[in-house]
Amino acid sequence: MSVLGVGGEILVTAGVLVLLFIGWQLWWNDWILAGTQTSAAQEQSREWHDVRDPAVPPSPQASPDSTAAPAPQDFGAPVVAEAPGDGEVVANLYVPRFGESYVRTVAEGTGTNVLNSTRLGIGHYPGTQMPGEVGNFAIAAHRSAYGGGMHLINELRLGDPIVVETADGWYTYKFTNLEYVLPSAVSVLNQVPQAPDAIPGDRIITLTSCNPLYSTSERIIAYGVFDSWRPSSAGPPAEIAAAVAAEG
Repeated sequence: MSVLGVGGEILVTAGVLVLLFIGWQLWWNDWILAGTQTSAAQEQSREWHDVRDPAVPPSPQASPDSTAAPAPQDFGAPVVAEAPGDGEVVANLYVPRFGESYVRTVAEGTGTNVLNSTRLGIGHYPGTQMPGEVGNFAIAAHRSAYGGGMHLINELRLGDPIVVETADGWYTYKFTNLEYVLPSAVSVLNQVPQAPDAIPGDRIITLTSCNPLYSTSERIIAYGVFDSWRPSSAGPPAEIAAAVAAEG
């Protein structure tokens, strides 16, 4: 075989190895990290459940066969916690649209120590509001790497529940709309997104990720508005009750 032939085979082999590495990085490794991040979030949720007061029975949930909606309950204003230090746990995020078993941990900060973590994966933008607080609770995650915490963000539908769990309780937001912006459009993090001078009156959640898939050329933004609050003693909202129960 000629030198050129050998060189060509080496280049082809190298190309195949590069493609295999990219496939491992984008799909296989992503799948593994998604599993470890989910397991870590479930462990965090169990820790919170363990410290909740067992003497206070959870409020009744509607049974799957029931045709009557449960009576609405007023638990007062939602509890708002202080923001923790960088890299420390803020909350768990449940989004049924992302899958029945989807749950990820939200930690303070959006550095690689959070977004590229094998246990975390979703970051809370420092300076934005905390769960249940008037203003904008803004979070970020990769869409196609390091567990792809917001891989299906584009599939959210009007009214989809987005549930945030903390040691204090459960905060349910309802999805309203998507927006596509440039990476420099930090105004989506304002207390009233895109309105820097407005006085906030609503409790908002903002999910941010890269767009399109496998690119960082723009950002996809999902907004939700606060719907309800339940203290931890009342148990999870019906939309995620089965998923929480499955955590053990």
